[in-house]
Amino acid sequence: MKRRKNSFEKWFSFSRHRRRLGAGALGAVLEQADLQALKTQLVLAADGQERVYAHGSAPDLAEHLLRLRGEFVGQPELLYRHAQLIVLIRREVDIPAHYERFEQLWLAEVSYLRTQLDLRWLVAACDTFIDHAKDPVLRAVALSAVVLVNTVKLQETERFLLGAAATSAPEQEEALQALRTRRVNLFDGLSAFIPGTDDTLRNMRWRLDDVCALHPLGAVVLEIFERLQGESHDNVYLRFKQRHTRDKTRWWQS
Repeated sequence: MKRRKNSFEKWFSFSRHRRRLGAGALGAVLEQADLQALKTQLVLAADGQERVYAHGSAPDLAEHLLRLRGEFVGQPELLYRHAQLIVLIRREVDIPAHYERFEQLWLAEVSYLRTQLDLRWLVAACDTFIDHAKDPVLRAVALSAVVLVNTVKLQETERFLLGAAATSAPEQEEALQALRTRRVNLFDGLSAFIPGTDDTLRNMRWRLDDVCALHPLGAVVLEIFERLQGESHDNVYLRFKQRHTRDKTRWWQS
């Protein structure tokens, strides 16, 4: 596995310095932010810009932020400011100051941000906590969310690669019967999940609740877990939720 560059190597990286040009002026603007006002101000389209997800990272900071702005057209400015902070932190612009501002934003607005941000930015927030939080509890709790979502991302990407036939094929009755009547081994002693009744995810959810209660921002992780059960969010968690029949072992809130 390729190692991360050390601070000495980063200092002599031209691309690193290029990616930070103009960051000072943006930092000054972010420092003066009125959180309540930013909730009511909407991001306006620039030059007919439509809301679209940015893809890739532009070397020029201003260009990258303009591209990123398109993700938030019609949404509250506070959500875009949150993204701007993450960009500055990732580009290593005065990390202590910007991370402190980022964490204080979350502590002040956790209820708002957890419900308004999509999974892309909730996971990006958790990545930021993992990389920079001083509290080891927060770092560990955030990591659980990232591992969870990245596992689902891999599984769902594989379904996309395999094509419609693999994703829409009917369940094999023989396989279902095997799961319901005997232990089905997957690999290395790991057994398969039993559709409809299994308590594995219910027990995991209880443990997740306990760990997330150790830090106020654990609420972000619980939000992410609930999002995976959403009726419009097709993924392996939702599909097994739809197969579930035993209320005693349900793992979702509503």
